[in-house]
Amino acid sequence: MKKVHHISPDALTFAHLDTLINENIQLILSDESKARIKKNRAYLEQILTKKGTPIYGVNTGFGKLCDVRISHQDLEKLQHNLVVSHACGTGDEVPSEIVRLMLLLKIQSLSYGYSAIRLETIEGLLHLYNNDILSEVFEQGSLGASGDLVPLAHLSLALIGMGNIWYKGQKIPIKNLPKDLSPPILQLQSKEGLALLNGTQFSLSYAVWCLIKGMNLIRLADLNAAISVDAFQCRMSPFDERLHRIRPHAGQLDTAAKIRSWLTGSEIAKLDKHAVQDPYAFRCTPQVHGASKDALEYIKKAVLTEVNSVTDNPNVFDESDAILSGGNFHAQPLALPLDMLAIALAELGSISERRVFQLISGARELPVFLSKNSGLNSGFMIPQYTAASIVSQNKQLCTPASVDSIVSSNGQEDHVSMAANAATKAYRVVQNVERLLAIEFMTAVQALECRRPAMSSPQIEAIVADYRKVVPTLNDDRYLHPDIQTTIDFVRTIDFEG
Repeated sequence: MKKVHHISPDALTFAHLDTLINENIQLILSDESKARIKKNRAYLEQILTKKGTPIYGVNTGFGKLCDVRISHQDLEKLQHNLVVSHACGTGDEVPSEIVRLMLLLKIQSLSYGYSAIRLETIEGLLHLYNNDILSEVFEQGSLGASGDLVPLAHLSLALIGMGNIWYKGQKIPIKNLPKDLSPPILQLQSKEGLALLNGTQFSLSYAVWCLIKGMNLIRLADLNAAISVDAFQCRMSPFDERLHRIRPHAGQLDTAAKIRSWLTGSEIAKLDKHAVQDPYAFRCTPQVHGASKDALEYIKKAVLTEVNSVTDNPNVFDESDAILSGGNFHAQPLALPLDMLAIALAELGSISERRVFQLISGARELPVFLSKNSGLNSGFMIPQYTAASIVSQNKQLCTPASVDSIVSSNGQEDHVSMAANAATKAYRVVQNVERLLAIEFMTAVQALECRRPAMSSPQIEAIVADYRKVVPTLNDDRYLHPDIQTTIDFVRTIDFEG
């Protein structure tokens, strides 16, 4: 029997999101959410029976056409036209894990009962989610202004029996789905197309995925730093708690404590050190990693607020007899955090590459390029090249998207957030940082083994022993691409909670 999560007015947490991402859990609307949705929709339908009141996007055109009145008999056609006209994305396809998050977060936002959407329409989204029927969505097209209009239009095509979907690893037209799996084809009614397309769920889904992945990567970065500190025979004084208590940034304190914890019981850490000071890539790890951790805490707060928000327009307040048109679809509250997320995580990769460079440089009695027969063998010379190229790409990807704005909709949308571009850039940075940290891990372990018979801490040595079961020590040059990929797979399995 599958696990169930009830969509309700209660706030989603990152623990909920992490579980929903990683486990096959069915979504069900709570009774409270169903009641809110029905009541809100009934209010809008009652208002529409009264003539003379223009309601943006309900009985008017969209964007610059907001002053064009639409006749009552054309309201359904208006919503259909909105979806199909906006499904004009291009570029790479959005990864399936992001599309699945888009469905979840769109359902959550609509469930609060301020969007005047029918229960049947939300149930159509639930059907797609629960049966893992994922629309073909493209990366390019959203300005993050009037919501993520273009990608959300592609997400919504399946509800009206159009577009391609992914099911069980195959892309097919939704009309070719078996009948028992096909969602009922909906004739969208007043406001429903607008409720589906307005919203920040494209940018938000990337933000959630990147943040959850980033919080795991920062743990790996601390472990890497600890292994590298021992491998380079660094002093432990830069991690002394007394130093960090007099500059008590939370992330800095946490990183120093993590490195002390990882190195508890290390023989190497207790050896006499000849160098008076260590390079910044080692010595300043608490300050650099810590600043990224502090940034992630701010980002986490902003993203979680957005997860539990209503971001379409206009919003229908049946309890206070009001329909209000505003700008909750504007994704600036995500654009800035997404830019910051990319920068904060890229810095983990930047300092990681510098530690790799130091480890292969032949300093501190380590063999040059960590090869016992260098010259004949290149050892770890070229993984550092790869790391340097990735760091350079990250620098380019970290150019902020949120500082840009291009006027659209014939001047009606005169400031846009570009959050979608910030989101897709952040996604690439996260993937790049994981690769960088894997390269440091494999390099640092090789360097650590050059210190034998002296040993690191028991917990680090246990991880090294497990790693060597899948990636052997590099004695002679070999094809290293598989080693990098296997290392990426391995570091994903490390239990940081144990």
